[in-house]
Amino acid sequence: MFSAGSLKIYCAVLLAAASTCCRAAPKPKLATGWRPIVSFSGRGDDQTQSFDMDSGVWRIKWSATHEDEPGTGRLRITVHSAVSGRPLSVAVDHTGPGKDVAYVSEEPRLFHLVIESAHVDWTASVEEAVTGEVAGSR
Repeated sequence: MFSAGSLKIYCAVLLAAASTCCRAAPKPKLATGWRPIVSFSGRGDDQTQSFDMDSGVWRIKWSATHEDEPGTGRLRITVHSAVSGRPLSVAVDHTGPGKDVAYVSEEPRLFHLVIESAHVDWTASVEEAVTGEVAGSR
């Protein structure tokens, strides 16, 4: 049958083959990025066009600039359901010039923003969170 030496070699080869075929595949690394949806800008009050969000997490990158006189500028951005029109949350409530990012967590649907602004130019860029596999992470 097998000699003691060949049996050891056979067992070693069998163990090596079993250990490589039974390993779990490495899990891919996931990362979150931001996909631009729509941008708005203006001066004074406005209601934006509606936009559709497919995920429940998104953000508004906003800025308020060119304040007429120090202490007179304000910017308030309220998120509304474009289906019912009802206000869902105040994303930004800022006095004076500035910029920041406001994060929104709502069920996917159509939205619009209501901008209340006085004595500043404003911008608002809406971006949706997207999660994907990092290339080469397997």
